[in-house]
Amino acid sequence: MNFTRWSARLPGTQRRAAARTDRTAAPSSTTAATTGGAVPAARAETTPAGAPAPDSPVPTLDGLSVHDILGQVPALVALVHGPDHRIAYVNAAYAALFGPRATGAPAREALPELAELGLLPLMDQVLRSGKPRTVKSRRVSADGTVNPAADTPTGTDPDPGTRPRHGYYTFTCSPIEIGTRDAAHGPDGTEVTQPGVLVFAADVTDQVEAAERLRASERQQREAAVTLQRSLLPQELEQPDDLRVAATYQPGGKDAAVGGDWYDVITLGAGRTALVIGDVMGRGVRAAAVMGQLRTAVRAYARLDLPPHEVLQLLDGLATEIDPTQIATCVYAVHDPNEGRLVYASAGHLPILVRDPDGTVRRAAEPTGPPLGTGGWLHTSGTVPLGPGSSAVLYTDGLVERRDEDIYDGVEALERAFSGATGSPQVMCDRLIRALGVTADHDDDVAVLVLQHPARTGHDAELFHNAALELLGGVEAAPRARAFASGVLASWRFPTELRDLGVLAASELVANSLQHGTPPMRLRMRRTDRRLIIEVTDGDDHLPRRRRAEPADEAGRGISIVATIASSWGSRRTPGGGKAVWCEFALPAGHTS
Repeated sequence: MNFTRWSARLPGTQRRAAARTDRTAAPSSTTAATTGGAVPAARAETTPAGAPAPDSPVPTLDGLSVHDILGQVPALVALVHGPDHRIAYVNAAYAALFGPRATGAPAREALPELAELGLLPLMDQVLRSGKPRTVKSRRVSADGTVNPAADTPTGTDPDPGTRPRHGYYTFTCSPIEIGTRDAAHGPDGTEVTQPGVLVFAADVTDQVEAAERLRASERQQREAAVTLQRSLLPQELEQPDDLRVAATYQPGGKDAAVGGDWYDVITLGAGRTALVIGDVMGRGVRAAAVMGQLRTAVRAYARLDLPPHEVLQLLDGLATEIDPTQIATCVYAVHDPNEGRLVYASAGHLPILVRDPDGTVRRAAEPTGPPLGTGGWLHTSGTVPLGPGSSAVLYTDGLVERRDEDIYDGVEALERAFSGATGSPQVMCDRLIRALGVTADHDDDVAVLVLQHPARTGHDAELFHNAALELLGGVEAAPRARAFASGVLASWRFPTELRDLGVLAASELVANSLQHGTPPMRLRMRRTDRRLIIEVTDGDDHLPRRRRAEPADEAGRGISIVATIASSWGSRRTPGGGKAVWCEFALPAGHTS
């Protein structure tokens, strides 16, 4: 077949539209005869500016060949025909990139770049269906090789002037009819056509590279936001004597809008530990900044050793001052190993889950108020048992909330996963994350805090002891307390120097309680693997403070003496009224007997 002269026809609607355009553009012979081929002057005066003169010929497309049109198009154009896609035409832009192509050869042999791009099966579909198909953003190098897998740029070369240039093209394959004027005609003289495919490749390099720059910028913003978020979280959790704790945080999604999830572990002294988890509503740097301020405030309020509901009360007012438009949920819990329970309060947060040694999982009851920042609510505290062998998990809603499920369905799924989770707290964190289906593409931030109160046996159990004495009577209670402390510390085989300091501290705390407190009074001593804790409770709720005693004063030196000889000391109000005053002594390294 001779394709030195050929015609291309768009199918269907395009052909009919072109015919209507030609009929509209050509004046009828009657009109031409009547007007003599000229338009009256009055009509010429109303011709819009820029319109062709009325007596000039109306241009038509008959004088333009497809070669003339497609040859000047800057896009890549190739025309093929038949089931094996034989080449009918490639324009100059196509030949400049991939090299000249001989007409009549099948595309699989003569257009290997189309095969590498995966376009040949697509072209078969176009022939069968008569519908166009598009392949987006294919990478083509300057030497004409293609990389169909590289839909986006892979990076920036440090020396752009020396690297080969690459372009990105979107290839569209459209059905088209191709015929010859010189050789192939039907019996009635009409032109014979056959189906073909027009391959049109538009250069989208600028758009692709701009999109990649945008993605790179978003990645940098996300990395900065995640770095900010992680920097506001504890870099290393405090490890209490009586608990094992671990936490994990996973930012959500792939955008820069990280959330405001946070957690913390705060040792309060006297063996007690505060555990906190919260979630600032919203996303982005603003939410992370509010989270950082709330976390700092929690640590400051925790040092006051207030009941959990009073801590949340203070946080509620602070959250309103920080940003009235932001709200946050939070759980604040305190563990006391002497009592074997968690005392907690919740501000609109999901319930704590506690697993007993037999694997039974219970939800903490919800003495909960609204989220922080809403104001005008009195929070209350609740308790849940957490004895030796028990574990608990605190978490944010990203762990259990799904778009197509009720959030409490997610909590039930977490209960099932928690009941079967074993191992260290960190292992349990990881297992819960996996069991709930949280991946790197998860659409919300997730924070999980797991704590265990281990059941100690054998030699480990010998490192943890408790002893208590009810202080009855008057002045004779002081010598009885000293004798009790001396005997207990001797039985625990402490060095003589540490034993003497412990007896002195117990004596001063008891004397302070006898002078300023009210019954009932109690001396409690606790030894862990790392410290000695001495605590005295009484029925008066006025907290002692350290002050400078004048030389002539007969009192006021007890707390100063305790603060001087002990590693740390503090006081707090106890539930139901009264107070506790305590001090700690760090045990010498290696002291395990």
